[in-house]
Amino acid sequence: MEKSIYSKEYSLFLEQLRNAREEKGLTQTELAERLGQTQSFISKVERGERRIDIVELRAFCSAIDVGFASFIARIDKVLNGK
Repeated sequence: MEKSIYSKEYSLFLEQLRNAREEKGLTQTELAERLGQTQSFISKVERGERRIDIVELRAFCSAIDVGFASFIARIDKVLNGK
């Protein structure tokens, strides 16, 4: 399994993360404030310049007000082509 931020799977993951933020009508700046981060941190994550771990993903989901388990299920569907 490729562990690169440049893998197709990771790109799809980032696309879903960005889509979830946008669906909630949040800007990168608003999300950054909720996470106690900078807008550039959010931008780097969404562009794939900074990889996030599962703990950070859980924080993102909470800040976006998306259930962690439902987001994981969403990613699973995308990665399985469903």
